[in-house]
Amino acid sequence: MLSICKILEAVGEAAQSFVSQIVEAVRTVFEGDPETRRQVAFSVAVIALSAKMAKADGVVTQAEVSAFQEIFEIPQSEAENVSKLYNLAKQDVAGYDVYARRLSGLCSSVVSNCALLEDVMDGLYHIAKADGVIHEHENVMLQHIGEIFGLDEERLAQIAARHVHPEGLDPFVVLGVTKSTPFDEIKRRYRELAKKSHPDNLRARGVPDEFMRIAGDRMAKLNLAFEAIERLQVRA
Repeated sequence: MLSICKILEAVGEAAQSFVSQIVEAVRTVFEGDPETRRQVAFSVAVIALSAKMAKADGVVTQAEVSAFQEIFEIPQSEAENVSKLYNLAKQDVAGYDVYARRLSGLCSSVVSNCALLEDVMDGLYHIAKADGVIHEHENVMLQHIGEIFGLDEERLAQIAARHVHPEGLDPFVVLGVTKSTPFDEIKRRYRELAKKSHPDNLRARGVPDEFMRIAGDRMAKLNLAFEAIERLQVRA
């Protein structure tokens, strides 16, 4: 975990202009070190978005806090600092779109469907579903964040399908293919998605190490989807 302590020292306890203070603190505390600044900004924005996602249905549950802790393995030395930031952000959902836009600006890609922002969406879905159901307000927030991130409808559907499947996992939606897609193309698509989910590629995108759990969860769903389609192919 990059030092959130420096950020919190710069921001202080006041929450009235929290967003602008965080942004300014990230810029000034790590000025001259763009890579560190980008990673700290990523961590701060994800922590804040996670807190606001948990608050979207009106109540922050222990399950949602635990889900956040699962994807952000916080060293004991930083636990108090991260807790301060999380607690400030979870006071209400106001300003979540500002954090989303800041995160969107961190993506090195200028095209739609940025892989880094897909990583963030996976983390937010992980928190939203922690209490057993994704509530309407949470779904609206997730969709809006996805739009801010520049993720198209098909990509958002793929991400959602990895997390929300009350009638069972739909392997075709998860892999972004259809039942009529040739199996060789499905295999190529699967390998492409698996490569993007490799921890080395996540690190190259600037995702902090403590966020790597989402890669394992995503890979498990991709494997399940491909194996299901492969079984259908054998029976055909």
